[in-house]
Amino acid sequence: MTRENAQRTVLGDVEIIRVVEWRGPFAPARELVPTAGADTWKSNEDWLAPDHWDPEGDLAVMALQTWVLRSAGRTILVDTGVGNGRERPGSPQFHHWQGDFLGLLERAGVRPEDVDVVVNTHLHADHVGWNTRPADGSDGTDGSGGSEGSGGSDGSDGSGGSGREWVPTFPHAQYLVPAADDAHFGPDNAYGGGLHQDDRLVYEDSVAPLHRAGRTLLWDGVHRIDEHLTLESAPGHTPGSAVLRLASGGERAVFVGDLLHSPVQILDPAHNSCFCLDAAAASVSRRRILERAADERELVVPAHFGGSGTAEVRREGSGFRVRR
Repeated sequence: MTRENAQRTVLGDVEIIRVVEWRGPFAPARELVPTAGADTWKSNEDWLAPDHWDPEGDLAVMALQTWVLRSAGRTILVDTGVGNGRERPGSPQFHHWQGDFLGLLERAGVRPEDVDVVVNTHLHADHVGWNTRPADGSDGTDGSGGSEGSGGSDGSDGSGGSGREWVPTFPHAQYLVPAADDAHFGPDNAYGGGLHQDDRLVYEDSVAPLHRAGRTLLWDGVHRIDEHLTLESAPGHTPGSAVLRLASGGERAVFVGDLLHSPVQILDPAHNSCFCLDAAAASVSRRRILERAADERELVVPAHFGGSGTAEVRREGSGFRVRR
């Protein structure tokens, strides 16, 4: 496990700051990407290890990170991590998570009140956690989000089962939330149809408070943020999964969220992660986005890649290869 300082780069007129909260072995490689066999990992060991795969333990190496974009005079966050002190009994690695997310942002020159837009590429727990913070102004690191505070609550009071009241972390920001995910994970669809026990908790502590505060904009299809940045639907991983396209000064990038968890999915877009809700749709979206990235020389920026955090993709036969 490593913790890193922010990394900065510029594409066209957009500054990009990568803020890494955590990086390390995350899960058994063939549990994360079930259809990628041992030969796939082993035959690509020379470039998968150590940034994306730990061969000794056969573990996928991943990162928990947020991308800060400074574009057209505004500060934009792409995804907000796990959040501290959250009740996530179905996700042991995220249950009562304790991190220094706000401190990392501050050291990167970003205060909560400076953020103008928050993009949630989708509404899974590790992409929305810092949407909110406790109403008492704490950062959740005092442990009171643990079992003593849960009290068996069903979350209907907005506490997400923690006994806390949650408010938007970024008080001046507009939160861009995929409408299809809001419908799927929200109460109208009974919190994802009860497929995963944490979905209700995530929605109640990290999404519903944004609605109550009037800070959300629900979108579908295509949503233009400014002259450099455009959101596009790429369903499959979740119903509303989205990618964020950057085009500025002749340079291009695409922030793909969880369309990719591992580079082995670039080699064959049919490989889904174990977290994809609609495998067929996810594969279609993945191939479409990778084809465009290869043809238009878009830098691919997944949510959880280790190493540099990015990939240059080229076509190879019916699949793709990672140029670097």
